[in-house]
Amino acid sequence: MKEKINQLKEEVAALTASSLEEVEQLRIKYLSKKGLITLAFNDFRTVPAEQKREMGQLLNELKNAATEKINRLKENLQYSSDEYSDIDLFRTPAPVTLGTRHPLSIVKNDIISIFSRLGFTVAEGPEIEDDWHVFSSLNFADDHPARDMQDTFFIFRHPDVLLRTHTSSVQSRVMEHTQPPIRIICPGRVYRNEAISARAHCFFHQVEALYVDKNVSFADLKQTLLYFAREMFGPETNIRLRPSYFPFTEPSAEMDISCNLCGGKGCSFCKHTGWVEILGCGMVDPNVLEACGIDSKVYSGFALGMGVERITNLKYQVKDLRMFSENDRRFLEQFESAR
Repeated sequence: MKEKINQLKEEVAALTASSLEEVEQLRIKYLSKKGLITLAFNDFRTVPAEQKREMGQLLNELKNAATEKINRLKENLQYSSDEYSDIDLFRTPAPVTLGTRHPLSIVKNDIISIFSRLGFTVAEGPEIEDDWHVFSSLNFADDHPARDMQDTFFIFRHPDVLLRTHTSSVQSRVMEHTQPPIRIICPGRVYRNEAISARAHCFFHQVEALYVDKNVSFADLKQTLLYFAREMFGPETNIRLRPSYFPFTEPSAEMDISCNLCGGKGCSFCKHTGWVEILGCGMVDPNVLEACGIDSKVYSGFALGMGVERITNLKYQVKDLRMFSENDRRFLEQFESAR
Protein backbone atom coordinates (compact mmCIF):
# COMPACT_ATOMS: atom_id res chain seq x y z
CA MET A 1 0.00 0.00 0.00
CA LYS A 2 2.74 2.41 0.93
CA GLU A 3 4.69 1.69 -2.27
CA LYS A 4 1.55 2.32 -4.34
CA ILE A 5 0.98 5.69 -2.65
CA ASN A 6 4.59 6.77 -3.22
CA GLN A 7 4.36 5.75 -6.87
CA LEU A 8 1.20 7.85 -7.31
CA LYS A 9 2.93 10.83 -5.63
CA GLU A 10 5.76 10.64 -8.14
CA GLU A 11 3.30 10.48 -11.01
CA VAL A 12 1.37 13.49 -9.72
CA ALA A 13 4.53 15.54 -9.25
CA ALA A 14 5.52 14.90 -12.87
CA LEU A 15 2.13 15.75 -14.40
CA THR A 16 2.11 18.14 -17.37
CA ALA A 17 -0.58 19.35 -19.74
CA SER A 18 -0.68 21.46 -22.89
CA SER A 19 -4.43 22.13 -22.96
CA LEU A 20 -7.40 22.41 -20.67
CA GLU A 21 -8.77 19.16 -22.14
CA GLU A 22 -5.65 17.30 -20.99
CA VAL A 23 -6.03 18.78 -17.51
CA GLU A 24 -9.61 17.50 -17.36
CA GLN A 25 -8.44 14.03 -18.42
CA LEU A 26 -5.84 14.05 -15.63
CA ARG A 27 -8.51 15.05 -13.12
CA ILE A 28 -10.69 12.17 -14.22
CA LYS A 29 -7.75 9.75 -14.14
CA TYR A 30 -6.72 10.57 -10.58
CA LEU A 31 -9.58 12.29 -8.72
CA SER A 32 -12.87 11.09 -10.23
CA LYS A 33 -15.04 8.45 -8.51
CA LYS A 34 -13.19 5.76 -10.41
CA GLY A 35 -9.81 7.50 -10.35
CA LEU A 36 -6.58 6.01 -9.11
CA ILE A 37 -6.51 7.98 -5.87
CA THR A 38 -10.16 7.15 -5.13
CA LEU A 39 -9.39 3.44 -5.66
CA ALA A 40 -6.47 3.78 -3.26
CA PHE A 41 -8.87 5.12 -0.64
CA ASN A 42 -11.07 2.05 -1.26
CA ASP A 43 -8.11 -0.22 -0.57
CA PHE A 44 -7.64 1.57 2.76
CA ARG A 45 -10.23 -0.81 4.25
CA THR A 46 -7.82 -3.73 3.92
CA VAL A 47 -5.00 -1.98 5.77
CA PRO A 48 -4.18 -3.50 9.19
CA ALA A 49 -5.41 -1.47 12.14
CA GLU A 50 -1.93 -0.57 13.37
CA GLN A 51 -1.08 0.99 9.94
CA LYS A 52 -4.32 2.86 9.36
CA ARG A 53 -3.14 6.12 10.92
CA GLU A 54 0.04 6.27 8.83
CA MET A 55 -1.66 5.18 5.60
CA GLY A 56 -4.55 7.58 6.13
CA GLN A 57 -2.17 10.54 6.49
CA LEU A 58 -0.25 9.50 3.35
CA LEU A 59 -3.48 9.16 1.34
CA ASN A 60 -4.67 12.63 2.40
CA GLU A 61 -1.31 14.14 1.43
CA LEU A 62 -1.54 12.40 -1.95
CA LYS A 63 -5.05 13.70 -2.62
CA ASN A 64 -4.14 17.27 -1.62
CA ALA A 65 -1.00 17.20 -3.78
CA ALA A 66 -2.97 15.93 -6.80
CA THR A 67 -5.73 18.52 -6.35
CA GLU A 68 -3.23 21.38 -6.01
CA LYS A 69 -1.20 20.23 -9.03
CA ILE A 70 -4.23 19.90 -11.31
CA ASN A 71 -5.63 23.28 -10.22
CA ARG A 72 -2.27 24.93 -10.87
CA LEU A 73 -2.06 23.41 -14.36
CA LYS A 74 -5.57 24.63 -15.09
CA GLU A 75 -4.84 28.21 -13.93
CA ASN A 76 -1.64 28.43 -15.95
CA LEU A 77 -3.38 27.32 -19.12
CA GLN A 78 -6.35 29.62 -18.55
CA TYR A 79 -4.18 32.76 -18.38
CA SER A 80 -1.94 31.69 -21.25
CA SER A 81 -4.77 30.72 -23.61
CA ASP A 82 -5.57 32.79 -26.69
CA GLU A 83 -8.69 34.13 -25.00
CA TYR A 84 -6.57 36.06 -22.46
CA SER A 85 -3.37 36.59 -24.42
CA ASP A 86 -4.02 40.31 -24.94
CA ILE A 87 -4.51 41.08 -21.22
CA ASP A 88 -1.69 42.91 -19.45
CA LEU A 89 -1.88 41.70 -15.86
CA PHE A 90 0.44 44.52 -14.72
CA ARG A 91 -1.77 47.38 -15.92
CA THR A 92 -3.63 49.55 -13.45
CA PRO A 93 -7.44 49.19 -13.48
CA ALA A 94 -7.92 52.74 -14.78
CA PRO A 95 -5.93 54.81 -17.31
CA VAL A 96 -3.20 56.86 -15.63
CA THR A 97 -2.20 60.12 -17.29
CA LEU A 98 1.41 61.23 -17.15
CA GLY A 99 2.10 64.16 -14.88
CA THR A 100 4.12 67.27 -15.63
CA ARG A 101 6.41 69.56 -13.69
CA HIS A 102 4.75 72.41 -11.87
CA PRO A 103 5.37 75.78 -13.59
CA LEU A 104 7.07 77.11 -10.46
CA SER A 105 9.44 74.13 -10.47
CA ILE A 106 10.19 74.68 -14.15
CA VAL A 107 11.11 78.34 -13.59
CA LYS A 108 13.01 77.66 -10.35
CA ASN A 109 15.12 75.02 -12.10
CA ASP A 110 15.77 77.45 -14.97
CA ILE A 111 16.99 80.11 -12.51
CA ILE A 112 19.24 77.63 -10.70
CA SER A 113 20.64 76.42 -14.02
CA ILE A 114 21.51 79.95 -15.15
CA PHE A 115 23.32 80.83 -11.92
CA SER A 116 25.07 77.46 -11.79
CA ARG A 117 26.75 78.38 -15.07
CA LEU A 118 28.22 81.36 -13.21
CA GLY A 119 29.64 79.13 -10.50
CA PHE A 120 26.86 79.47 -7.90
CA THR A 121 25.93 76.44 -5.81
CA VAL A 122 22.58 75.72 -4.14
CA ALA A 123 22.26 76.32 -0.38
CA GLU A 124 19.18 75.47 1.70
CA GLY A 125 17.99 76.18 5.23
CA PRO A 126 15.03 75.63 7.58
CA GLU A 127 11.64 77.23 6.94
CA ILE A 128 11.04 77.60 10.70
CA GLU A 129 13.68 80.11 11.72
CA ASP A 130 14.81 82.30 14.62
CA ASP A 131 14.78 86.08 14.85
CA TRP A 132 18.56 86.36 14.58
CA HIS A 133 18.92 84.73 11.17
CA VAL A 134 15.78 86.32 9.66
CA PHE A 135 16.13 89.87 11.02
CA SER A 136 18.93 90.78 13.43
CA SER A 137 21.87 89.37 11.47
CA LEU A 138 20.53 91.12 8.35
CA ASN A 139 20.59 94.61 9.88
CA PHE A 140 16.83 94.94 10.51
CA ALA A 141 16.14 97.59 13.15
CA ASP A 142 14.31 96.51 16.31
CA ASP A 143 11.26 98.57 15.28
CA HIS A 144 11.25 97.49 11.63
CA PRO A 145 7.68 96.83 10.37
CA ALA A 146 8.62 93.31 9.23
CA ARG A 147 8.90 92.32 12.90
CA ASP A 148 5.23 93.15 13.52
CA MET A 149 2.67 90.39 13.97
CA GLN A 150 0.58 91.70 11.06
CA ASP A 151 3.47 91.11 8.64
CA THR A 152 5.12 87.92 9.92
CA PHE A 153 3.95 84.51 11.18
CA PHE A 154 5.43 84.04 14.66
CA ILE A 155 5.18 80.71 16.48
CA PHE A 156 2.70 80.85 19.37
CA ARG A 157 4.40 81.35 22.76
CA HIS A 158 7.82 81.52 21.05
CA PRO A 159 8.40 85.20 20.21
CA ASP A 160 11.83 84.54 18.68
CA VAL A 161 10.67 81.69 16.42
CA LEU A 162 8.89 82.39 13.14
CA LEU A 163 8.26 81.22 9.60
CA ARG A 164 10.98 82.77 7.49
CA THR A 165 9.90 85.81 5.48
CA HIS A 166 12.76 85.51 2.96
CA THR A 167 15.51 83.08 2.07
CA SER A 168 18.11 85.65 3.13
CA SER A 169 18.23 83.67 6.38
CA VAL A 170 20.04 80.94 4.44
CA GLN A 171 22.66 83.50 3.40
CA SER A 172 23.32 84.53 7.00
CA ARG A 173 23.65 80.87 8.04
CA VAL A 174 26.17 80.19 5.29
CA MET A 175 28.21 83.31 6.09
CA GLU A 176 28.34 82.32 9.77
CA HIS A 177 30.03 79.00 9.00
CA THR A 178 31.88 79.67 5.73
CA GLN A 179 34.74 81.98 4.95
CA PRO A 180 34.80 83.75 1.57
CA PRO A 181 34.80 83.24 -1.30
CA ILE A 182 31.07 82.49 -1.08
CA ARG A 183 28.93 82.09 -4.18
CA ILE A 184 25.51 80.59 -3.41
CA ILE A 185 21.93 80.61 -4.62
CA CYS A 186 19.12 80.01 -2.12
CA PRO A 187 15.77 78.75 -3.45
CA GLY A 188 12.88 78.06 -1.09
CA ARG A 189 9.40 78.78 0.22
CA VAL A 190 8.75 81.82 2.40
CA TYR A 191 5.78 83.08 4.40
CA ARG A 192 4.24 86.48 5.04
CA ASN A 193 1.02 87.47 6.73
CA GLU A 194 -0.79 88.85 3.69
CA ALA A 195 -4.35 88.55 2.46
CA ILE A 196 -4.68 86.03 -0.37
CA SER A 197 -5.63 87.60 -3.70
CA ALA A 198 -4.80 87.43 -7.38
CA ARG A 199 -1.63 89.47 -6.71
CA ALA A 200 -0.54 88.23 -3.26
CA HIS A 201 -0.40 85.08 -1.16
CA CYS A 202 0.55 84.14 2.39
CA PHE A 203 3.26 81.82 1.06
CA PHE A 204 5.35 82.05 -2.07
CA HIS A 205 8.78 81.10 -3.40
CA GLN A 206 12.01 83.04 -3.62
CA VAL A 207 15.44 82.56 -5.11
CA GLU A 208 18.24 84.68 -3.66
CA ALA A 209 21.89 84.82 -4.64
CA LEU A 210 24.94 85.89 -2.66
CA TYR A 211 28.52 86.52 -3.80
CA VAL A 212 31.17 87.51 -1.25
CA ASP A 213 34.87 87.80 -2.09
CA LYS A 214 37.67 90.34 -2.29
CA ASN A 215 37.08 93.34 -4.58
CA VAL A 216 33.48 92.49 -5.51
CA SER A 217 31.93 95.62 -7.05
CA PHE A 218 28.58 96.93 -8.22
CA ALA A 219 29.80 96.37 -11.79
CA ASP A 220 30.00 92.62 -11.02
CA LEU A 221 26.40 92.74 -9.81
CA LYS A 222 25.23 94.58 -12.93
CA GLN A 223 26.87 92.12 -15.32
CA THR A 224 25.44 89.18 -13.40
CA LEU A 225 21.96 90.68 -13.62
CA LEU A 226 22.28 91.39 -17.35
CA TYR A 227 23.45 87.83 -18.01
CA PHE A 228 20.56 86.39 -16.00
CA ALA A 229 17.93 88.57 -17.69
CA ARG A 230 19.05 87.66 -21.20
CA GLU A 231 19.34 83.97 -20.41
CA MET A 232 15.87 83.89 -18.86
CA PHE A 233 13.91 86.24 -21.12
CA GLY A 234 15.89 86.34 -24.36
CA PRO A 235 19.02 87.98 -25.81
CA GLU A 236 17.22 91.21 -26.71
CA THR A 237 16.26 91.92 -23.09
CA ASN A 238 17.54 95.16 -21.56
CA ILE A 239 17.74 96.03 -17.86
CA ARG A 240 17.68 99.16 -15.76
CA LEU A 241 18.49 99.69 -12.08
CA ARG A 242 16.55 102.10 -9.87
CA PRO A 243 17.78 103.25 -6.42
CA SER A 244 15.92 101.57 -3.54
CA TYR A 245 16.35 100.60 0.11
CA PHE A 246 16.81 97.23 1.83
CA PRO A 247 18.18 96.86 5.38
CA PHE A 248 20.79 94.31 4.35
CA THR A 249 22.26 96.01 1.25
CA GLU A 250 23.88 99.41 0.65
CA PRO A 251 23.60 100.73 -1.98
CA SER A 252 20.36 98.99 -2.96
CA ALA A 253 18.48 98.86 -6.24
CA GLU A 254 15.46 97.37 -7.92
CA MET A 255 15.90 95.90 -11.38
CA ASP A 256 13.47 96.24 -14.28
CA ILE A 257 13.60 94.42 -17.59
CA SER A 258 12.27 95.62 -20.91
CA CYS A 259 8.76 94.23 -21.35
CA ASN A 260 9.02 90.90 -23.15
CA LEU A 261 5.51 91.32 -24.60
CA CYS A 262 5.89 94.65 -26.35
CA GLY A 263 9.67 94.75 -26.60
CA GLY A 264 9.84 97.91 -24.47
CA LYS A 265 7.42 99.90 -26.65
CA GLY A 266 4.68 100.02 -24.00
CA CYS A 267 1.56 97.90 -23.45
CA SER A 268 -1.08 97.23 -20.83
CA PHE A 269 1.08 94.53 -19.20
CA CYS A 270 3.93 96.97 -18.45
CA LYS A 271 1.46 99.83 -17.88
CA HIS A 272 2.76 101.51 -21.03
CA THR A 273 6.17 102.18 -19.46
CA GLY A 274 8.08 99.54 -21.42
CA TRP A 275 9.62 98.19 -18.18
CA VAL A 276 8.66 95.46 -15.68
CA GLU A 277 10.18 95.08 -12.20
CA ILE A 278 11.50 91.59 -11.41
CA LEU A 279 13.92 91.71 -8.43
CA GLY A 280 15.77 93.62 -5.74
CA CYS A 281 19.53 93.71 -5.28
CA GLY A 282 22.48 95.60 -3.83
CA MET A 283 25.90 95.44 -2.24
CA VAL A 284 25.93 93.55 1.06
CA ASP A 285 25.88 96.01 3.94
CA PRO A 286 29.16 95.90 5.96
CA ASN A 287 27.09 95.51 9.14
CA VAL A 288 25.71 92.22 7.79
CA LEU A 289 29.19 90.92 6.99
CA GLU A 290 30.47 91.84 10.46
CA ALA A 291 27.43 90.29 12.18
CA CYS A 292 28.17 87.02 10.40
CA GLY A 293 31.85 87.02 11.27
CA ILE A 294 33.29 88.30 7.96
CA ASP A 295 35.77 91.17 7.90
CA SER A 296 34.08 93.92 5.89
CA LYS A 297 37.41 95.73 5.40
CA VAL A 298 38.75 92.78 3.43
CA TYR A 299 35.67 91.38 1.76
CA SER A 300 32.69 92.81 -0.09
CA GLY A 301 29.78 91.22 -1.86
CA PHE A 302 26.46 91.57 -3.59
CA ALA A 303 23.06 89.96 -3.02
CA LEU A 304 19.92 89.72 -5.10
CA GLY A 305 16.52 88.17 -4.65
CA MET A 306 13.48 87.48 -6.77
CA GLY A 307 10.06 85.89 -6.43
CA VAL A 308 9.67 82.72 -8.48
CA GLU A 309 5.97 83.47 -8.95
CA ARG A 310 6.87 86.89 -10.35
CA ILE A 311 9.26 85.42 -12.92
CA THR A 312 6.72 82.74 -13.83
CA ASN A 313 4.06 85.41 -14.34
CA LEU A 314 6.33 87.22 -16.77
CA LYS A 315 7.40 84.08 -18.59
CA TYR A 316 3.95 82.49 -18.99
CA GLN A 317 1.60 85.48 -18.47
CA VAL A 318 -0.18 83.92 -15.47
CA LYS A 319 -2.33 86.68 -14.01
CA ASP A 320 -3.64 85.02 -10.81
CA LEU A 321 -1.15 83.85 -8.15
CA ARG A 322 -3.75 81.55 -6.60
CA MET A 323 -3.61 79.26 -9.63
CA PHE A 324 -0.13 78.10 -8.60
CA SER A 325 -1.45 76.45 -5.41
CA GLU A 326 -4.98 75.29 -6.36
CA ASN A 327 -3.83 72.19 -8.31
CA ASP A 328 -6.32 72.75 -11.11
CA ARG A 329 -5.44 70.13 -13.72
CA ARG A 330 -6.70 72.32 -16.54
CA PHE A 331 -4.07 74.89 -15.58
CA LEU A 332 -1.23 72.45 -14.90
CA GLU A 333 -1.75 70.48 -18.13
CA GLN A 334 -0.83 73.60 -20.11
CA PHE A 335 2.80 73.07 -19.08
CA GLU A 336 3.19 69.49 -20.38
CA SER A 337 5.38 70.68 -23.24
CA ALA A 338 7.39 73.16 -21.15
CA ARG A 339 9.75 70.51 -19.79
